[in-house]
Amino acid sequence: MNNTTTPKGHKSGFISIIGRPNVGKSTFLNRVIGQKIAIMSDKPQTTRNKVQGVLTTNDAQFIFIDTPGIHKPKHKLGDFMMKVAQNTLKEVDVILFMVNAQEGFGRGEEFILEKFQSVRTPIFLVINKIDQVHPDELLKIIESYKEKYEFSEIIPISALEGNNVETLLGQIKEYIPEGPQFYPADQVTDHPERFIVSELIREKALHLTREEIPHSLAVTIDKMERREDKDVIHVMATIIVERASQKGIVIGKQGKMLKEIGKRARVDIENLLGSKVFLELWVKVQKDWRNKMSQLRDFGFRDDEY
Repeated sequence: MNNTTTPKGHKSGFISIIGRPNVGKSTFLNRVIGQKIAIMSDKPQTTRNKVQGVLTTNDAQFIFIDTPGIHKPKHKLGDFMMKVAQNTLKEVDVILFMVNAQEGFGRGEEFILEKFQSVRTPIFLVINKIDQVHPDELLKIIESYKEKYEFSEIIPISALEGNNVETLLGQIKEYIPEGPQFYPADQVTDHPERFIVSELIREKALHLTREEIPHSLAVTIDKMERREDKDVIHVMATIIVERASQKGIVIGKQGKMLKEIGKRARVDIENLLGSKVFLELWVKVQKDWRNKMSQLRDFGFRDDEY
C-alpha cells in the first residue's frame, strides 16, 4: 500500500464487475486499464479468479475486480467461482452489473438480481455492446430493466469501441468515497506476473482450440527467470487437461497447435514483461482435476481466502 499523504478531495474505491459469462467484463477491464490484464475469450466462464485492475488519475484511484461470471455451478471449480463472485458484493463501494445489449433478459439475469436483494451497495446497470444494436432497441432494454430493479445508475457502453466508458468512470467517481491512493500510480494490477503469464497462455489455448476443448484446461508456470547471460526471460509452463484426447488436440498434428499457442502467447508475454521471452510449453493430463480440491489449490483456486 502507498502510504504517502493523500491530497484533500482525493477519492479511491473498489468496484466489482458482475454479470453473466461472456457479457464483456474482461474487455471492459482491459479498456479501462489500457493494457491486457484479464484474458478475453468468446467462451463463457473464462475468468476464474478475481482480477484487480487499478486505474489511477490525478484525483482518484479506481480498483476494479473482474469476477467469474455468475452461473449455477456444475463442479467444485464452479462452486469456487461462484463463491468468489458473491463475496465481492460485500467488499466493494460500487457494483457494475454488466449485461449484453444483444441478449434479452433471461434466467441468468434473474439469478443475479436475486443475489442483489440483500445488497446495500450502489448498483449500476451497465449495458454493454451498444454498438451492436439499434438505438430504439436500446431504449426498450433500458425500460425493461427499470421495471425489474431500482438501479443507482443506468449507463449504456461499448467496451470494445470505448463509447461512454469515460462517462461511466465519471459516474463511478461520484459514488466512491474520499480515500488514499492504495497502489502506486504506475501499478495496474495486484496479481503477480506469473499469474498473468499463465492466464495469457490459457487465453491462446482456449482461443485456438475453440469448441474442441471445454473449460477443463489450466496452466501452471513451472519456471520464470531472467537469463543472466542474455536479455531474455525463460518461461516454462504446463498446460493441464483432463483427458488424453484433449492432450492430442492441444499438441496438434506434429506439434503445430502447441507451437501456435506458444507463438501467440509469447507476443503478449513480451509486451507484459517488456523483454524478450523464451517460452517452453508442455501438456499434461490430470483426470477430473476440476472436482479435486487439492488440485484446484495447486492451480491457485484457494477456497480458504473466502
